[in-house]
Amino acid sequence: MSDLSRPMGPKIIAVANQKGGVGKTTTAINLAAALVKNGCRVLVVDLDPQGNASTGLGIELENRGYTTYDLILGEVDLHEVIQTTEFENLWISPATIDLSSADIEMVTNEKRSFLLHDALRQHAIDDFAFDFILIDCPPSLSLLTVNAMVAAESVLVPLQSEFFALEGLSQLMLTVREVRQTANSKLRIEGVVLTMYDQRNNLSRQVELDARDNLGDLVFETVIPRNVRISEAPSFALPVLDYDPMSKGSLAYQALAKEVIAKKGR
Repeated sequence: MSDLSRPMGPKIIAVANQKGGVGKTTTAINLAAALVKNGCRVLVVDLDPQGNASTGLGIELENRGYTTYDLILGEVDLHEVIQTTEFENLWISPATIDLSSADIEMVTNEKRSFLLHDALRQHAIDDFAFDFILIDCPPSLSLLTVNAMVAAESVLVPLQSEFFALEGLSQLMLTVREVRQTANSKLRIEGVVLTMYDQRNNLSRQVELDARDNLGDLVFETVIPRNVRISEAPSFALPVLDYDPMSKGSLAYQALAKEVIAKKGR
């Protein structure tokens, strides 16, 4: 039975694609920053052992005391894990390489698929009054990614505008369906966002046509362009919205955030 005395929780979105290099972490960071610009309070949960989301939001390795690893596997309070960033109303649960062994340590736990779900529903979560929690998943369909999908309300899929892009979606969709049938019946696809899009390139346009023909309304109207400012921003530990607010990449993520907010209001 749900606790009716608790406030409505944040919308939890897993940013997932088992293929690496599709702009997943970039999307998690910049969508989070764009949501903040729209007045939202946002937590990024770094669930990737590479810890790129943590680095991209300015959390140095030596400052990652308790991490998402401790949150999933331990009895650690959220207040000990969640860190502020340099950006107002944007928090992070950081990650380190320790997460790479989490799958092995979780496998013997009877609740292994629900560990992140339960961690993000500690009563302490209410203290932060988050509007959104974005989970940056590892580039695999591992037990960590399954945990993200069980914890989430929806899955946002970055899809690189390249040949065979759609073929890689089938396994991801199958995993979503399995999670929906076995552990989280409310899980749905938030949307597919085309990334690294070059409108001068026939291939990008063809991938977009194929995606919209096959997936229809699941594909966001916004496409994320191939933009040098997006690529440069992480080296300064900044979202592109802060690095170059008027760049095409920044404007695209602001448009994507508006679409995500509109879906939350439905």
